[in-house]
Amino acid sequence: MEDFIPLVAILSIFGSITAIIFGPTYLKFRERRETQETVRRAIDKGQDLPPEVLDALTKDVTKNLPSRTRDIRRGVIWLAVGIGIAAFGLINDFSSLNGGWEDNVGDGLLGIAAIPVTIGLAFIVLSFFNKNKD
Repeated sequence: MEDFIPLVAILSIFGSITAIIFGPTYLKFRERRETQETVRRAIDKGQDLPPEVLDALTKDVTKNLPSRTRDIRRGVIWLAVGIGIAAFGLINDFSSLNGGWEDNVGDGLLGIAAIPVTIGLAFIVLSFFNKNKD
């Protein structure tokens, strides 16, 4: 019985992570499928579709289009994350070196911080080329 406790713990952790990630995706897919089936039935019976139904069906398509302000917002957030990681690396190294920054500036965190900074700069550059404005 004691051999199953680690197995159950591991399965419950990874199962909950999987459920958190795939649960909402599946529910959204199912809702979209049911809506499309309802619209198909209405069209087959010859009923006219109100404009509100068409707007609801195209809402997700227009919501996910890239826009200039959304790109700037994402870029600033990624830039801030990278700066935060870099600052953490510098502060951590400064406190561990007893007041000196001689040899170990940033160790690995400055390299890791370069990734979100680069992503943020890319989003900011993309915002200048994006024609869609919110």
